Amino acid sequence: MATEDLIERILAAGDEPSASVIDALHELLDDTAIETSATPKSVAEAARLLGLSPHTLRYYEQEGLVRPARNASGYREYSAFDLRRLIFLTRMRLSGMTMQDLKRYIALVEQGPSTVPERRRIMLDQRDRIVRQIRELTLALETTEYKIRVYDGHPEG
Repeated sequence: MATEDLIERILAAGDEPSASVIDALHELLDDTAIETSATPKSVAEAARLLGLSPHTLRYYEQEGLVRPARNASGYREYSAFDLRRLIFLTRMRLSGMTMQDLKRYIALVEQGPSTVPERRRIMLDQRDRIVRQIRELTLALETTEYKIRVYDGHPEG
């Protein structure tokens, strides 16, 4: 399932995404949606699958966040692992995680299991930022809804 399809399913689910949508998200980040045995993807194929530009994929590589292998001709080949990491990176960027925090997080991942407590702390901090963003966006939505009611001649309702 392409990430854009998943995003559309989640957004269409409204305030309470169904268990199947959440399961689909977990599946996408797990080995089952992007098969570990799948053939590696070229930059163009990976970009299309993830809904990103090839430039973005190269940028993440330049920043050391993903390291696709190269084939005998020197072309990038994105493995299932690379694709799952890119999905994670794009979701975190969308949620406002800084590149500095992402680099720190990926460096910790690459250091192994001993860094789990620090990685967990980073994710807890990110969750707090996301919750705050949601509250701020909810306030912005309420303000917008109020203005729409005013323009419809019903400010009190």
